[in-house]
Amino acid sequence: MSIDSYPIDLNLISDMQDAPIHKAFDIDRIRAEFPILQRIVKGKPLVYLDNAATTQKPRIVTDALAGYYHSNNANIHRGIHTLAEEATAAFEATRETARRFIGAASTDEVIFTKGTTDGINLVASSWGRKNLRQGDEIIISTLEHHSNIVPWQMIAEEKGAVIRVIPVSDNGVLDEEAFHELLSEKTRFISIVHVSNALGLINPVKEIIDAGHRAGALVMVDGAQSSVHLDIDVQSLDCDFFAFSGHKVYGPTGVGVLYGKRHILEDMPPYQGGGEMIKEVRFDRTTYNELPYKFEAGTPNIADVVALKYAFEFINEIGKEQIRKHEDDLLLHATQQLREIDGLRIIGDVDRKVSVVSFVIENIHTQDIAILLDNQGIAVRTGHHCTQPLMHRLGIPGTTRASFAVYNTRSEVDSLVNGLLKVKKMLG
Repeated sequence: MSIDSYPIDLNLISDMQDAPIHKAFDIDRIRAEFPILQRIVKGKPLVYLDNAATTQKPRIVTDALAGYYHSNNANIHRGIHTLAEEATAAFEATRETARRFIGAASTDEVIFTKGTTDGINLVASSWGRKNLRQGDEIIISTLEHHSNIVPWQMIAEEKGAVIRVIPVSDNGVLDEEAFHELLSEKTRFISIVHVSNALGLINPVKEIIDAGHRAGALVMVDGAQSSVHLDIDVQSLDCDFFAFSGHKVYGPTGVGVLYGKRHILEDMPPYQGGGEMIKEVRFDRTTYNELPYKFEAGTPNIADVVALKYAFEFINEIGKEQIRKHEDDLLLHATQQLREIDGLRIIGDVDRKVSVVSFVIENIHTQDIAILLDNQGIAVRTGHHCTQPLMHRLGIPGTTRASFAVYNTRSEVDSLVNGLLKVKKMLG
C-alpha cells in the first residue's frame, strides 16, 4: 500500500483499494516495503542489525510523511480553512490509532511527545515537582537507560527525594526479592524499563506495578523497546504512565507517545507554557486547556505524528504475534550459532527476552568488532548503550549488540556469524 500521486487526503490512505501489504507473513514482500534494505555498504549488501537503536521505515510511513507536506501542510486545531481541518483530522486520527495500539481508555490519555526521553522528563518534572517531598523515595533499576535515571536524579536533587535502585544478577536479571525489600511507606514513585535496551531482557512489570500500588506508589513503564515487540495493554498492566518512541516502531524520529491515567494527568501542572496548552491568557492569570492539549504546548511535530499512524497500521496489519514468532526464530538461530564461537560470551543469555543479543569477545574491543563488521556491510551497535551503571555492575565497558526486526532474515544472522568469525581470524 503506498501513495501513488498527490494531492491526496491522508485520512483515506488506509481505505485505498490496494491489496494489503501482508495477508500472510511473507518476508520478501515485507522487505520490499523498506527501500533502504537495498543499499550497498562498503561494497556489500546492507545487513541492518541495529534495530534497538532505531527501526527502518516502510514506504507507507515515508509516503504519508511526504503526503502531508505535499497536500495537507497547515497548522492544526486553530485554523478553519480546508488544509487546517484536514491536517487536524489526520493528526487526531493518529491519537486514536495510538490509543488502540496501547489499549488506553481515552484519547485524552494519549499525549504526543518528542519520544520516550521527553515523556519521562515530562512526568518527572510535572508530577515530581508537584508531589515529591523531602525524604520521599523513587525506585528505578540497574537495567535503566540513562533517560530513566537522569530525570529522576534531577528532580530528586531539587526536592530532596532519594533514589533506590533494584539490583540485578550476574546475567542481568532483575532481583525481584530485593525490589520487594526496597518498597516502603516512603516509596512514592517507581519507574521501570519494560525491556532492557542493552540486553533485551523482559522485566516482570505487571508484578512490579501491582506491588508498587499496594505500597501506595505510582508506577511508570519505559516502553521504548517493548512497544514494538510485545502486546501492550496499559489498562491490563494498570500502569500509571507508559512512554515510547515512534522511531522504535517503524515510525518517524522526533515523535513519541506518553500515556497517563486521566485522573493523574488532570492533577498535574503543565510541563511547558505557550500556545495550545491554554484556554485563556490574561496578565493577571492564565487558565489551562483540557487533556491532552494541556501537555502539548506550541506547534507540534505535525507531519511525523501524521505518519506515525501508518507505522502502527503496518505493525497491526502483519500482527505482533507473527512478528514475534519471526523475531524469536531469528534470536534462537543467532543465539545457537554465537554460543559456538570460541571466546564469545553472550551477556544476558536468558530465556525471557526479545530479539536482542548482546555479547563480548575475549581480547577484542567492541569498537574494532563494529568497524570490521561495517566493512562487511553489517550494522550493529557497540558501547555501553546508554546503560553505564548496568555495564559497571556486569564488570564490562560495553558490548556488541545485534537486534532483529520483522524484515531481518536467517541469512542475515548467518552473515553476522560469518563476519564475527572473520573478525576473530583477523584480531583473535
